[in-house]
Amino acid sequence: MKGVSSAPGDYVYFKSQVPLHKIPIGTKQWRYYDYGPKTVPPLICIPGIAGTADVYYKQIMALSMKGYRVISVDIPRVWSYHEWIQAFEKFLDTIDVHHVHLYGTSLGGFLAQLFAHHRPRRVKSLVLSNTYLDTRTFAAAMPWAPFVSWTPSFLLKRYVLTGIRDGPHEPFIADSVDFAVSQVETLSKDDLASRLTLTVEAASVGSLPHSDSFVTIMDTNDYCAIPQVLKDELTERYPEARRAYLKTGGDFPFLSRPDEVNLHLQLHLRRVGVEPRPEVVKSISKDGTDGTDSNSQSKKKTDEDKEDRNTPQGFGSSSSDQSPTFPESSGSSNDPPLPTDSIQLQSTPMDKLVVMQLLTGEVYQSCVVFTLCYCTLVLVHGGFISRQSV
Repeated sequence: MKGVSSAPGDYVYFKSQVPLHKIPIGTKQWRYYDYGPKTVPPLICIPGIAGTADVYYKQIMALSMKGYRVISVDIPRVWSYHEWIQAFEKFLDTIDVHHVHLYGTSLGGFLAQLFAHHRPRRVKSLVLSNTYLDTRTFAAAMPWAPFVSWTPSFLLKRYVLTGIRDGPHEPFIADSVDFAVSQVETLSKDDLASRLTLTVEAASVGSLPHSDSFVTIMDTNDYCAIPQVLKDELTERYPEARRAYLKTGGDFPFLSRPDEVNLHLQLHLRRVGVEPRPEVVKSISKDGTDGTDSNSQSKKKTDEDKEDRNTPQGFGSSSSDQSPTFPESSGSSNDPPLPTDSIQLQSTPMDKLVVMQLLTGEVYQSCVVFTLCYCTLVLVHGGFISRQSV
């Protein structure tokens, strides 16, 4: 498992550029990222049990640079689906978002469907990945569910992690598993207990008033923690939905196959009528403002910003229409961010730190190799080892 010091380079860059919002709404604490033009209807990403708002950082980086608004949330500490629906609706009201497109994986996909069923006017479309329609299978596999709130934290984490396939993985999938495991370690006992309670509470998704054409099902064909029979039931429920199958990707395709996932998300948003604002990306102000913090940016509004805020397309807070200057993702979580031709990136202390760390690592490796070669020559010359053994 990777520690903070070995976090992927693009994630380090993401954290240095995108602010994390934490707001209390009633008795719930919401933790989320919100980035991209505020006049574009947002895509809200909802993670599974083992996820946090951070697991969608590759989608935030790529899609916001192309002119989309992406909001990634943590599942708050709720203990029933009725409580989830009320809490999520209050969250949308607080951030002044009225109509949304939901992207949910695993438990997040189930929560997205429930919200769409009970609040159909607010949900414009769904992207469902490796998810299900009801909780009966999980309730039968967890007979100790009534005692989950008294279970120690380390046992809850162990139970969640056992659902992640262990064994040899291709590099990108292994990196995605490492990152997901590091996020599980950040969750508290109550966070894990509430999510497991949601997983086993008796509930099922009823019929949605939306047309299947506004639903995209994006599944991986290799393996995931959700049984195939449950994924097949989901496919049968939405027969006219668009299919987006990934050959590989594991449980976390948004991390292991970000380029493919981002492409399918763009196609979905285009198909349901969401128009991006790529021109905003090219007009980033030189002072580095990104339009994500409505409190700080409200003081710097121009007349044009105010006009955009009052247009019929406006969704979200009253901050300016600006988007981050992220480099294109190369698909590997260990690669440093690469500059693009169309965006002028500004050098930041974090960029310089990452570059210095990379250069220092290369110099260190070169010194180690030189030292080993020199010692080998000395030992051979002194007769301590034979040339054949070398």
